Amino acid sequence: MTADEARTGAVDLTASSDPRGWLRAGVAVAAVGWGAQQFAPLLLMYQSTLGLSTTTVQGTFGFYVLGLIPGLLFGGPMSDRYGRRRVMAPTLVVSAVASLLLILGGTGAGWLFAGRLLAGVASGAAFSSGAAWIKELSASRSSLSPRRITVAMSVGFGLGPLVSGVLAQWGPAPTVVPYLPHLLLAAVAFFLIFGAPETRFHTGPGSLLGQLRIPEIRDRRFLFVVVPLAPWVFGSVSIAVAYLPGLVKSSLGDNALIFSTGMTALCAATGIATQPLARFVDRPGKPWLLGTALGLVVVGVLVAAAAAALVQPALAVLAALILGASYGCCQVCGLREVQRIARPDRLAGLTAAYQAVSYLGFAASYPLSAAGRHVPAGDLLLIVAALALLTLLWTAYQASTDPLRKVRR
Repeated sequence: MTADEARTGAVDLTASSDPRGWLRAGVAVAAVGWGAQQFAPLLLMYQSTLGLSTTTVQGTFGFYVLGLIPGLLFGGPMSDRYGRRRVMAPTLVVSAVASLLLILGGTGAGWLFAGRLLAGVASGAAFSSGAAWIKELSASRSSLSPRRITVAMSVGFGLGPLVSGVLAQWGPAPTVVPYLPHLLLAAVAFFLIFGAPETRFHTGPGSLLGQLRIPEIRDRRFLFVVVPLAPWVFGSVSIAVAYLPGLVKSSLGDNALIFSTGMTALCAATGIATQPLARFVDRPGKPWLLGTALGLVVVGVLVAAAAAALVQPALAVLAALILGASYGCCQVCGLREVQRIARPDRLAGLTAAYQAVSYLGFAASYPLSAAGRHVPAGDLLLIVAALALLTLLWTAYQASTDPLRKVRR
């Protein structure tokens, strides 16, 4: 062990004998992502079966964020201090318990809120520690790590709602059976992670409170580029999968649930498909990927506004494709920026801070739904597109005035 490894608690895996070790961590991240998003296509079903208002249904979706933020802020630093596996193993258990609570949600909305809260806690811990773990297990191919992280998340985000939506539409017990595949996947992932190399060990002296202090949060580029970008990562997803289907459901008849399922799967699939584009466009010190990512957000939200105004499902599908691409590009951009800024022993902590801001976007559908009582949805989405354009102009300017003065990893 080198002196740097002893100081930071890191293990050098550049020459790891298991180049596929990151896949085990990736399956765990995908399993938690599955649990996080399996609920999305079922929103319209719960609204109908439980007689919930649109605002309440969007509230159950957004309640996830309340658990997510503490999960992110504590899960990342705890994994920096105690190890990736020691955080990921109990996180998978919590994710499974969240699904059990959602199964009970067929009897009352209170269980849905509880399940979504726990799913948020699990997601926060898994995505912060898991992103760092995948990055460290990709040491020999470090340029691929943001893509691998985004793919792992997107596979879970896409397959979870696809499977749950299909089972809810055509399977028995639609409030129970859709959650069973996630319970099985979480169990498989739990055993898989014990075969993945550990990349952190207990750092010894010092307190967890000290670990929570992350000086890189004050980095100018983090504050003025990464933080404004972050909410659009999952804000795009929330608009596409939680908000848009409800706006066009009057044109869908009995196909609303399966349409919502398809929208979620398309959004995730496009997010994965754009990974090569994001990698090609990215240039350290130049805002090309940043401009591409936020430019796609602007276009996607404008198409969504047209879909809402015309109540046109075909335009909603096109919006989901574009917003899925924006999600993929925004996520890769944010993760690459974080990895260039963070010191290795604070990578999970800074990743957690970035993810905490990015996942605020998941709550976007709730204020949009609430404001929709007074303002047409198409007009609201035009305002959102204007905000995305302002973010693009601001972050591009800030990135161009920060020539990456220090070498960022």
